[in-house]
Parts: sequence; C-alpha cells; structure tokens
Amino acid sequence: MAESKQQLFPRQMEAFIHGIPKAELHIHIEGTLEPELMFEIAAKNGCDLPFESVADIRRAYKFKDLQSFLDLYYQGAQVLLDEDDFYRLTWNYLQKAAEQNVRHTEIFFDPQTHTARGVKFDTVVRGIHRALRDAEPQLGLSSKLILCFLRHLSVADAMKTLETALEFKDWITAVGLDSSELGFPPEKFKSVFDRARREGFKTVAHAGEEGPAEYIWQALSLLKVERIDHGIRCVEDAALVEYLVKQQIPLTVCPLSNIKLGVFDHLSQHNLMQMLKLGLCVTVNSDDPAYFGGYIEENFRALYEALGIGSQDIHKLARNAFRASFLEPAEKKQYLNELDEFVSGFF
Repeated sequence: MAESKQQLFPRQMEAFIHGIPKAELHIHIEGTLEPELMFEIAAKNGCDLPFESVADIRRAYKFKDLQSFLDLYYQGAQVLLDEDDFYRLTWNYLQKAAEQNVRHTEIFFDPQTHTARGVKFDTVVRGIHRALRDAEPQLGLSSKLILCFLRHLSVADAMKTLETALEFKDWITAVGLDSSELGFPPEKFKSVFDRARREGFKTVAHAGEEGPAEYIWQALSLLKVERIDHGIRCVEDAALVEYLVKQQIPLTVCPLSNIKLGVFDHLSQHNLMQMLKLGLCVTVNSDDPAYFGGYIEENFRALYEALGIGSQDIHKLARNAFRASFLEPAEKKQYLNELDEFVSGFF
C-alpha cells in the first residue's frame, strides 16, 4: 500500500480521499448553516439579518479566536424557529456528508441556543431527529445525536436542559460540553455529567482546544468522558499523552477549524501527524464547516496538501473514527470491513 504523498498522484489521492468510507464524530449541526440557507430561512421567518448578501456573511468569516466565531454562530442560529427549519438544516448537512461518502455521523446540537430564544426543546430535537431518521434509508447514512451543554451558561441551566431531554432518551445517545472554553473548566459540570451517566447517556466533552491540557484531565477524571473533542493540547503533558495512548481515548480533531480560529497560524504547523506518531487515537472532523471553509473531505484534502499525509495515514484516521463511534460492535465491524475492502480494492 502507498505510504506517502509522493506515491499517489494528486488526482489519485483526491479520488482516494473522496471514496474512502468515513465516520464524522465532531460536527455541530448549527455550524452547518450555510449563508444561502440562512438567508432563505430568515426570509421565510421574517428575521432581520445584519448582512445584505451571502457575500457579506462570508466576508464576516474572519475570526481572531473562538469567541469571535461564537458571536457570529449564535447570530446565525437566530433564524431557526420551527421544526421544519431544523429538519432542513440537518438534511442539508446529511446530503453533503453522503456526497462525501460519510457512512456514519454523530451530530452535536445546542438546545440552549434555541430555548433561550423561546424555541421549544421538542421543536429542535424533533426536526433534527426526523432528518436523521430519513437519512438511513434515503442516503445510506447512519447517525447518533449528542446534546451539548453551553459551558458559559450556568450548571442549573444545564441540569434543566438535561431533565427536559429525558423525554427523548431514545433519540439522544450522549451529552457533551461546548462553547467558550477558556475560563469554563469541565469540573464546573461534574454534577450534570454524573446525572447524565446515571440516566444512561454516554459522555464526551470539548477540551484542550484553547483551554489547557488540565481541562482534558478534568474531562476524563471528573466528567468520565469516553471521547475528547479537539484535545490537540494534550501534547503539552507527557503523562496525559501516555494515558490517552494506553487507554486509546479518541480525540476528535478538526484541522480547518483550528486554523480558522487561530489555534495554529497555518495548517503546516498542525500537530496531527505528531499525535498519530505518538499512537493517539486521532480522528478527522469538520466541526462547523459552513464557517470554517470545508466539510470532512476538504479537511482530509487540506491535510494532504499541507502535511503530506499518505494513504496509510488516511486509512488509519478513518479506522479510528469508526472504532471511536458509539455504534454497536457488529455495526462497527461492518463499516470497518467496508473501509478495508475499499482500501485494498483501490490499490
């Protein structure tokens, strides 16, 4: 099998990246709201946007840090009001994912972003769930849904959101933690995650993107998460790296997001290859692709162009994602077999 960028011509690598079966584990559904759909839904709902055109919105996509992105992200989400809006938002992403041969996706949603505006929790979850349900027979795309708590809000608000979600336990696989990281350590939400685990939810958390490696330790030891979202700053703590490697805790890395938010100045500086070589269970994901310039295929292509990742690296990253998913063992095996058959057939 080819091992490096030089052993496949660019067009061959493009075909390999496009065709390889993928799982995406770090995707915020609100972050897939493309400007065109934002304008369309805003017009339907009579919402005023502080932009005159799609081009104006795209020009605003220059972020200096996570918070500057979140300000625009929450502003865009204001247009989503009824169940059909959430269905269309989710369906648009699922169609794009299927076009890029994503076979399984685990989607984050932020109910507090919407309930704070008076949109009911069940309006949000019903619209998203209906699209996810339709995707399996129509697009051949399986999915899981993950409820994320906004860490800049109170523990009480998170607990209230969790209690509201209990009615929909059959639709929601896990809970997570996102939004502004700095100054909002995972330990703040220990009681909420304890309750979520008691109720049968799996757990994940954003940690180690802008926040320090200590936040990753907190997410693991206090929130007892099964996956770390981002986690790129783990390399600053040798003991943490050793633990993550030994336990094979998955890290859902989002390369283009890291560049767009200034975590690295250029993708050539990204530490993904270092993490792979250390034996960490790294996966590639798109985070908020409408804002960060690319879905999962664009992330893989950018890594090839900037870091020279080879076909074996891509195969490894794709395998890691299916292994790290919340699929049942038999389902994982089926997808991994499909993945390995594609790779062996390609070469």
